[in-house]
This record gives sequence, C-alpha cells and structure tokens, in this order.
Amino acid sequence: MADQTLILSVDEEAKLLQPIDEYVGKIQEQIDALRVEGSDRVNSLKNQIAITKEDKNLSKEEQTKIIEECKKELEKAKNVENTNKPQISKLIADAEGYLSQHYKKEYYDVVAQSCKAEKEAEKSKYEKVKAELQAEHQAKLSGLKDAEEIKAEKYTHKNKLFDAQMAYESKIQEIKDRRHDAYMHKYHLIDLLRMSKFTFAQKKAQSLENYKYSFNLTQFLYRNGLYIVIIMIFVALCIITPLVKNTQLLTVTNILNILQQASPRMFLALGVAGLILLTGTDLSVGRMVGMGMVTATIIMHKGINTGGVFGHVFDFSGIAPVPRALLALLVCVVLTTAFAMVAGFFMAKFKMHPFISTMANMLIIFGLVTYATKGVSFGAIDSVIPNTFIPQIGKFPTIILWAIAAIAVVWFIWNKTVFGKNLYAVGGNPEAAAVSGISVFKVTMGAFILAGILYGFGSWLECNRMIGSGSAAYGQGWDMDAIAACVVGGVSFTGGIGKISGVVTGVLIFTSLTYSLTILGIDTNLQFIFEGIIILAAVTLDCLKYVQKK
Repeated sequence: MADQTLILSVDEEAKLLQPIDEYVGKIQEQIDALRVEGSDRVNSLKNQIAITKEDKNLSKEEQTKIIEECKKELEKAKNVENTNKPQISKLIADAEGYLSQHYKKEYYDVVAQSCKAEKEAEKSKYEKVKAELQAEHQAKLSGLKDAEEIKAEKYTHKNKLFDAQMAYESKIQEIKDRRHDAYMHKYHLIDLLRMSKFTFAQKKAQSLENYKYSFNLTQFLYRNGLYIVIIMIFVALCIITPLVKNTQLLTVTNILNILQQASPRMFLALGVAGLILLTGTDLSVGRMVGMGMVTATIIMHKGINTGGVFGHVFDFSGIAPVPRALLALLVCVVLTTAFAMVAGFFMAKFKMHPFISTMANMLIIFGLVTYATKGVSFGAIDSVIPNTFIPQIGKFPTIILWAIAAIAVVWFIWNKTVFGKNLYAVGGNPEAAAVSGISVFKVTMGAFILAGILYGFGSWLECNRMIGSGSAAYGQGWDMDAIAACVVGGVSFTGGIGKISGVVTGVLIFTSLTYSLTILGIDTNLQFIFEGIIILAAVTLDCLKYVQKK
C-alpha cells in the first residue's frame, strides 16, 4: 500500500522548487546583465552582418559600409565579452555548485518518491476498480438468461475495463511526465546559464534520462529482438566450438577471416539496400557476380586463357598487371551497371515490379555467360594483381579497407546529398515525392546505376580475393545473402526506412554465422535453414513494426 504522506500536491512541489529557482534566478540576472553588451551584442551583430550580406535591396557600397560599422562594433563587443568571461564563469560555477548540493536532495528525490508513491496508489486504485467492475459484471450476469443480453453485458463490461485501463495508463503517464520534468528542470536552468553549451557529462546525463523516459520494452524488442537472439546464438557457438572441434571460435584470425569474406559482399548489400529503400529488390546480384568474376578472370589471367568467349580465346598478358587490373575493374563496372540499368529502366518507366525485371535480368545474364563460356572455369589470375590491390599486411587483409571506403561513400550519398534525400522520399511515398518536384524516374535509375557500380567493384574484389576461378555459376545464392543482410539490418521492404549501419551489421551477422557454422562442420544445406529462419523472423518483425505504425 502506498504511503499517502509522501504524495505531493502541485503547490507543495512548487514550494520545494521556489528557493532553488530564486537562488539560481538571481545569479541568472547578474549573468544576463553582463551579457547584454558582450555575448548578446556579439550574436546580434553577427546576425546583422549575415542579414546585410543577403539583403538584395542594398547596393554593394551600402552593404560594405554597414558591415564595416558592424565589424567595429563587433570588435568592441568581443572585448567586453572577454572582459566579463571570468566573472560569468565564476557565477555559473556558483550556480552549478548550488544545484549539485541542493537540487537532487531537496527537490528531485522528494518528487521522485512522491511519484513512486502516487504510482503505487494509482495501481491499487486501478486494481480496486477492476475488482468492483468484475463483481458488478458477475452480479448482472447472474440475473440474465437471454443470450443476446448476456452478450451485450459482456461487451459493456469489456468496454468498462478498457476505459479503466486507459484512465490508469493516462494517470501513470502524467506521473512519469512529472518525474521527468522534475529531473530535466535542472538542465533547463543550466541551459540558460551556459547558453546551451553543456559539458560532456551534462549531455550524457540528459541523453540517459531521455532514453529511460522514452524507453518502451515492446518497441525495443521489435527493433533489437532478432539481434539479441543472434548474439545468444553466437555466444552458444563460442561455447560449443571448443568442446566439439577443440578450437576457439573467437580469435583474431577468425575475426579477420570473417571481415575478409564480408568485404566483397558488403558492396553487393550496399547496392541492394538502395533498391530495397525504393520498395524494390534485385534477384540478379548472384549472376552479376558470376559475370564480373568471369570478366575479371579473363582480363587478369596470366597468359592465354584456358577457355574462350563465343569461341574466341583472349590473352591480355601483353598489358602490365596494374593497367590490366584497372581495365578489368572498368569492364566489370560497365557490364554490371549496364544490366542494372536495364532492370531499373523497366521498373522506372513501365512500373514493372523489380522482382520480374531483375529475375529476367538474372536469367539473361546466366544464360548469356554460360552459353558464351560453355560454363568453364577460367583458372587463376596473375598473383601480382591481388598482391598489389589487396595485399596482406602482417595478418591484416587490406581488402577490408575497400569495404570501409565503400561504406563511407554510400553513407555520404545517402545522408549528405540531394540524391540520398530523394531516395528516402521516393521510397517513403513516390506519389508525394513526384508532386513535390522529385523525378521518380531519375531517382530509380540512379539507385540502379549506383547498385550496378557497387556490384562491379564487389565482383572484381571477389576475383582478387579468390585469385580468379571465375565461372558463370559463381555467386549463386549471393542475391539472397545480400537481400537477407539488408532485411536483418533493418532496411524495410515498406520503403524509405534503412540505415547504412544496419546494412553493415546485417552483412557481418550473416558472414559470421556462415563462418561459425562451417567451422563447426554443419552441413551447408542446414545452414540454408538457419538463414531462412533468420530472414523469416526479420521480415516478420519488420511487418509488425509497419502494422503497428499504420
């Protein structure tokens, strides 16, 4: 049972806060007086200069004259600001010292206790209301015999319970708001004292409080439940692997191997992510990799190739290794981008579902490459090339740096360019984006072009990593891996939702899981089952979030 004596009225709460506000208020008045001809004047003059520069009604001479005068005044104001700075700092320290000694003990802790007691009182009251409603309901039911009347009474009872619950939750939210406001009022005072220039500790304290205040367990599990389960699986694998295989899973070598394997796949996932952001997808990724691998292997092969293309055997060994590798990269990017643009054109122009356009692309690429090369593997590439472009520095594989660069570039495109903002806008609501003047066609084509470029880089890097061995069948299933990584990373099929950090997380999760299960000796077919379950869980959570949002 709640202690009613701890519960404060609004007036009692205000009375507790009054001496604190008065003390800090007096210091604030002194600081404000010192800032009038200093900081306030500096800010005012800076704004005036900025406005003058933008004022088209003034001539160049008038602008120059006003700015010169403002700069002279600004110099004086800055001198006053610097003169008053030590005194202001001392006053701020005095106010913050007082708040540290008195605010928590004399105000916040008392309010927090009051809120806790009030919450308990409201809970008891709610339980009592529920019991009364239940008793009333049972009494009414005992006097009813008609089925329709019983049904109507149950419906009425259900509504009464719902109303009681809503009233209880509303009251609990009010109490929660009161406690939060009491905590944050201290930082409101500090905000005025410091002109919003909080210390690192003050910023973190506010962030933590805001997180606790807005924390919702259901939403947290929707967003992070899958990650929690996957982390638990990895922990279990780290425990099981030493027992079963007599080897440690969590070693530096294994981590670097995972990152090395994930690096080419990162390019593919980043490409697909942009398409999923537009409520699209790409089923041709795996075949793009196969085409890129074959192309890169043919060009970077040392000597005459072991196979031909449409019966013609190529020999690029007359070109130096570095130019040959760059030529291979260029041809890979051109081919993958061209095919991606074809799929993108049908989606953008004819509103064809990307599932169909990219599936057609997949079949065309596989058929074309297999027919042209007779499905043969083209052997190894010149070892000088991977040693030049992705050398191993000690134990560190530099291919990881290529992936980091790709992440940085795509993050910049998504977050810092007009195209990136348009990508989110079109993905979220293409009709509204079109009305606001955004070309949906151009944005869609741009996303496919970006994806094609990334596929080209990814397949070229994979060729370097594997030292060749390109064939039309290479990359089978990589499309599903890339799509799954995006979905697990939180890129929503509903469109307009997704972050680069999520894509990176998704790629690392799937690569780590595959690597761990392989070390354990789990059959590849069983690995597909794990992957399928994770995809199903990820999409289910995504759908639940979307339904709840709607």
